Amino acid sequence: MSDEDWERFLRESVRDVAGAPVEPSARAREVERRLRERSGQPEGWRTYSPARPRRRTGWYVTGLVTAVVLLIVGLFPQQVVDWIGGIGSGQEPLAAETERPREAPGAGPGLRPTFTEPFRGSPATRWADGAAGITMPPAKATGWMDTAQVERALTQSRDFLVAAGLDSRVLHGERPTKAIALLNPHQTDVQDYLRTALSSTAPTPETDPLLLFSRFRPGQAQLVGDVVKTRGRLTYREGKRGAVEVTADVTFVYPVTPAGDGGRDAEVVRTIVRRKVVMSWDDPAKVITEPGTMSLVSYALDMTNGGCSAPTGYFVPPFGRADEQPADTHHVDPYDRSKPIEASNGTTAGGNGCATATRS
Repeated sequence: MSDEDWERFLRESVRDVAGAPVEPSARAREVERRLRERSGQPEGWRTYSPARPRRRTGWYVTGLVTAVVLLIVGLFPQQVVDWIGGIGSGQEPLAAETERPREAPGAGPGLRPTFTEPFRGSPATRWADGAAGITMPPAKATGWMDTAQVERALTQSRDFLVAAGLDSRVLHGERPTKAIALLNPHQTDVQDYLRTALSSTAPTPETDPLLLFSRFRPGQAQLVGDVVKTRGRLTYREGKRGAVEVTADVTFVYPVTPAGDGGRDAEVVRTIVRRKVVMSWDDPAKVITEPGTMSLVSYALDMTNGGCSAPTGYFVPPFGRADEQPADTHHVDPYDRSKPIEASNGTTAGGNGCATATRS
């Protein structure tokens, strides 16, 4: 019942109009109660409220993003292709090596290294940088050493590898002073080797400093950037006379360009070196030694893209000849760490000799 009908009903009731009800019906009283409880004008059941217009900012944002993407693709097409190719292709870093792998790493996309991406197309892309790629095992008491001493021996063994194969000054041909300081000065044969190897202008295969140290001739080759990729591990056991014998098996990947050619279009060659060094941390009560030094039991290397001529004391990358495949050399995969490297007695280089790398 509307308000007008209700007011008319009340007037007619007061005037005692014939036929008018004496009091409101139950429905009328309910309607009156609801009107008193409501505030404001009730909304009709056919009332229409138009929706608010939507702002169309989404289209503008989408258009802006599309324009930026097209601009990037136009300016850097190759980088975009490489980035897209790497998505989901297993380019995440490898976990640390804790045991000898069972097989060689899988084949990559076969991309050539560049000055800005010197490890491009190589398994080393996923390897750690520098010393981080050399895994140390947990230490425990062994031989004459307690746990803390074994931990120190492992750390100093890795320090030797870093000083011999990663020190930038040594890589540029300087004397490996830090590495030599970790060698037992009373080990006569090693000291004789060091004196001859680092002073001779025409080393022999037995006195080649490359047996222990990584070096490039300053006027012939230079490193690309300051990153050397590594992968390998240390192991240890009790050796002779209770010594702690530490064995290092590490592969180093050195990207280099011709000296003086630092442009972005310079040729990049990767010299790949795998070293095995066995170090003995002797009991000073049984062997004449000095604190913080160790004796060398054996050392050897496998090398590719480092030169195949007579020893010069330096790696000689094959610039301009990296794609040549000599018929008189055997082929090796320098990234295959599943096979052992044969250690020498400390006088000759073991392993592949002059080998041709199946990939670099």
